[in-house]
Amino acid sequence: MRRLRPITIAVVAAVALLASGSLARSFERVPPPDFAAARDEVVKILTGFVRINTSNPPGNETKGAEYLKSILDREGIASEIFEKEPGRGNIVARLKGNGKKKPILLMGHIDVVGVEREKWSVDPFAGIIKDGYVYGRGSWDDKGMGSACLEVFLLLHRMKVPLDRDVIFLAEAGEEGTSGVGIDFMVDQHWDRIECEYALNEGGMIFAADGKVKYVGVATTEKVPRGFKLVARGTSGHGSIPRPDNAITHLAAAVAKVGNWQAPMSLNETTRAFFSRLAKISPPEEAFLYAHLEDPANSEMIQEKIRTSSGTYNSMLRTSIVPTIIKGGFRSNVIPGDAEATLDVRAVPNEDIPALAATLRKLINDPAVEVIPPPALGRPSNGPSKLDTEMFRAIEAAQSKLFPGIVTLPLMLTGATDSAQLRAKGVQAYGLGGVGGDRERASIHGNDERISIEGLGKFVELIYWAVVDVAASK
Repeated sequence: MRRLRPITIAVVAAVALLASGSLARSFERVPPPDFAAARDEVVKILTGFVRINTSNPPGNETKGAEYLKSILDREGIASEIFEKEPGRGNIVARLKGNGKKKPILLMGHIDVVGVEREKWSVDPFAGIIKDGYVYGRGSWDDKGMGSACLEVFLLLHRMKVPLDRDVIFLAEAGEEGTSGVGIDFMVDQHWDRIECEYALNEGGMIFAADGKVKYVGVATTEKVPRGFKLVARGTSGHGSIPRPDNAITHLAAAVAKVGNWQAPMSLNETTRAFFSRLAKISPPEEAFLYAHLEDPANSEMIQEKIRTSSGTYNSMLRTSIVPTIIKGGFRSNVIPGDAEATLDVRAVPNEDIPALAATLRKLINDPAVEVIPPPALGRPSNGPSKLDTEMFRAIEAAQSKLFPGIVTLPLMLTGATDSAQLRAKGVQAYGLGGVGGDRERASIHGNDERISIEGLGKFVELIYWAVVDVAASK
């Protein structure tokens, strides 16, 4: 092997040192704020935010937007509320930079899903602090994210951080199923207010287990909701006379086939990187599974093991199909003429929906059951945000500073966010989240939703240093 001359070695070492020291220089360039005080403030912001019931439907996001505006007003920061429909407000504020680089967008949605109050141990809209957590609907999804982004926005303003790019704060309406009044409205009619190069949004998690952070998960892409319906048709009649064309019987058989079937594995840049990096931090037996997913000799066995051990990882491997609603009949003694099932289909970004519909028809193999794919309109399906950008590297660097010795894992989110509409505009959007584990993940859209107070503080730090690294003047 040809030996490098000393001057070459010195140059290579210098370049490596400069690259590794970029975040250290940003820490030196911008003095750290009082993060303990920031943690206490973000908890105060979040508890007040949770107390505003913005369940969607009906949303009432303007009430939440006005709450956030009151905080910005106290700081002397101008903001605007945009409504497509009365009461469905989106709020935007901006910290001006010198324009050398394109803006970065910090965002979170105002609306939340509804609750089953009788199944909560606390009032879901009281913003209760208990055992080191903030409890309440939206504490994680997504008022926690919105509050953390607002706190970072306030810190940058108060410390007068000189910026090479504008920093924009957006809290949008309608993310939980009615994006026409939210991100779609803002992209279509007010893109000039939120146009950006990078966006930090919901979708990731600083994953912790047994009291220790295991990895920082950053969503770089997401599955796309593509709901199907199955409709069975037969002859109606008296319930005392069995019929071979009973619509419910045919539908039940079709649902059973679909519910027990899995689409083929379909990896992309994000999921390949996720499982490759996950293998490096996992126990040997698990590491073998993640490292050999595409090994023909082991892939089928590995996929089945993942299917039975981790629903989340299994869903990241493929388009998932889950029966969620069955409708049929109106009296116990009447055979209905038709019955319907809803399939929650979460497609990988490159899924061929017409081909999937054809596969389901072949699988069901029953002319009495119609497979109805979704309409063409819906959340856009786009390629993943890149892993080699200044923003992703800044997140990795901030993670290394706060949680030494762990890794950043790119995620394909199994749910859906408003990042899809931004990626369709060419924005490199990354999904982040607070410190949590399986318990916190299960509470999202569930009962007793909660977020760790200490974890929320660390989340603010992560966002702050990542934003400083890409936005502060060099």
